[in-house]
Formats: sequence, C-alpha cells, structure tokens
Amino acid sequence: MTTISIAQARNNLAETINRVSYGGERIVFARRGKPVAALVSAADLALLQRMEDAEDVRAAHKALREYKRNPGAFKPLDAYLNERKAKA
Repeated sequence: MTTISIAQARNNLAETINRVSYGGERIVFARRGKPVAALVSAADLALLQRMEDAEDVRAAHKALREYKRNPGAFKPLDAYLNERKAKA
C-alpha cells in the first residue's frame, strides 16, 4: 500500500486514479503524516461491500437465533424508541 499526501494526490489526481484503477494499487491519503482516507479500485470496493453484507446477514441470523431462544429478552421497536425519547 502506498501512502501519499493529500497535496500530492490533488496535484496528480489523474495519475493517482490510474495507479489504482489500472495498476491495482491501494493508496492511502495522509494529512500531516496521518492516514485520513484511502483510494481503492471499484473491484476492491465491491468486495468490501460484499464482506459487510455477509457480516450483516450473519449478525441478523444470530439475533434471530437469540430471539427464538428467549423472546422475552427483546423489546418491540416502539417500546425501545419510547424509552429513548424519555431519556432525551
């Protein structure tokens, strides 16, 4: 992974994008030496999104299994929202 300053990226935007899209590089943008953002290919982004979606599905299945084991431990959404309003 390559790290470049935001100023470098700004001055060489087209080249930076080409390095990522055609060269397969992942580029980290840094401000004052600290990473603040990254530029990845569209294929890498799609992979990240599929991974996040798969994790969301696993979490939903886990929550459903827990609910089936002990439904009394869960609150209806309206009850939860009313409690939040009361605390605010």
